[in-house]
Amino acid sequence: MPPLAKQLTMASSSSLFLLAALLALASWQATAYDPSPLQDFCIADMKAPVRVNGFACKDPMAATPEDFFNAAMLDQPRDTKASKVRSNVTNINVINFPGLNTLGISLARIDYGPLGVNTPHIHPRATELLTVLEGTLYLGFVTSNPNRLFSKIVKKGDVFVFPKAMIHFQMNLAHDKPAAALSSLSSQNPGVISIANAVFGSKPPISDDVLATAFQVEKDLIHWLQSQFWGNTNY
Repeated sequence: MPPLAKQLTMASSSSLFLLAALLALASWQATAYDPSPLQDFCIADMKAPVRVNGFACKDPMAATPEDFFNAAMLDQPRDTKASKVRSNVTNINVINFPGLNTLGISLARIDYGPLGVNTPHIHPRATELLTVLEGTLYLGFVTSNPNRLFSKIVKKGDVFVFPKAMIHFQMNLAHDKPAAALSSLSSQNPGVISIANAVFGSKPPISDDVLATAFQVEKDLIHWLQSQFWGNTNY
């Protein structure tokens, strides 16, 4: 093959490789969140035997206005006294509101008792937009390596965004009164992984050798920490 033709062939191959890489990246970005609906709505049929990514659709001809309504009473404060961390999260997602199926959105009301904490956690499938309804909160999130903390004190009416899958938290700064917030999440089923629960309360437990090495502490301390989470249903 003549040198010029060989160079053109190599350039063409490189261009095709670059194009394929860009298309793969675009495809990954397109599927990184809840898929776009292919119809006006898809009321989740919780009793359907079919297993799909999400939930099967109820017959749209059987849909009623009630399928798009949930008497969530999110204006009402929730009890935080039963929780060791003095907070209570009320989730409104596809599990208790089937009309959200395929719509890529959900809500949560967070109530905080005095000095209550919504402990560090992640939503593996959603970005979260939090609006403070009442009180003053200290909140923030931590990025992936090098683990930079972005934190701020926010007050009633303020809005703060937690990027998808970042570890984040909130704390009520008041010693004598409650606080509340409303969060919108970019998934019908955002999921939640509470960091402390996952690390110290997993079943079966993570090896104490692993945890002692990771946290650079003695195993006795690991055992004590695990004892705080096993059987804890109010965290």
